[in-house]
Amino acid sequence: MRKQCELLGVARSSVTYQAVPESPENLRVKRLLDEIYMVDPCLGSRRLVTVLGRDHGVRINRKRLQRLRREIGHEAIWCKPCTSIPYHGHRKYPYLLRDLTVSGPAQVWCADITYVPMPGGHAYLCAVMDWHSRKVLGWAASNTMETVFCREALDNALAATGRVPGIFNTDQGCQFTSAEWTGRLSDLGVRISMDGRGRWMDNVFIERLWRSVKYEEIYLFEHATVTALRAGLSKWFARYNGWRPHEALCNRTPAVVYQTRPASRQGASGNATPEAA
Repeated sequence: MRKQCELLGVARSSVTYQAVPESPENLRVKRLLDEIYMVDPCLGSRRLVTVLGRDHGVRINRKRLQRLRREIGHEAIWCKPCTSIPYHGHRKYPYLLRDLTVSGPAQVWCADITYVPMPGGHAYLCAVMDWHSRKVLGWAASNTMETVFCREALDNALAATGRVPGIFNTDQGCQFTSAEWTGRLSDLGVRISMDGRGRWMDNVFIERLWRSVKYEEIYLFEHATVTALRAGLSKWFARYNGWRPHEALCNRTPAVVYQTRPASRQGASGNATPEAA
């Protein structure tokens, strides 16, 4: 038997092992997990423990629940590849927008990257937005997260507007801390601002943009190729900028607000009056 197991490449302890069938309780929990997943696929293991105990009277350990979810192939829907990966050798800049009154277009621009799920893979979207008007000034889509596609979005914004912002705010991702990005902004005379670590609220307007574009375009149409994705985004951003009214802008469009008188250079430099509490 030892020689036979050696030839087959199996352990002797497993030759006479009798498989234990799944317990009825585990089968019941798996069935409940499947039903809950069809209602809300975004629930994680912590919330599922609460829901199972509250609605079905099932007391279950979180680790056991995670094991059962792996066995049936369930995974919560969440923003997965991290798009803000810092690099230890790059310089981090302070956040300059705290207590700053943004009173006009081209005073503050911001940029960010988001993950775009696709049927056969994924892509990334980078957009440049004006903080005051919420207008998307430039954007670029790519299947890689190289700095070059962020530079493309920036160059598109500069070419489309003919303006240079006073402050440019981003997160601390390696694309935005790279010499290629910061050097370009410094050459233009732009003051560089960066969110605090984990402070997504510091760039909240573009975070809200991601929610809108994903639910109204990306998740709705599920573009199969990057070319189709770019075509769809081009139509959506044109509608977002020039047609859809924004309640925060007194029901005007971002394009109309952006065409108003630009903010003075003094306001852009940070010497503005702090917003009232």
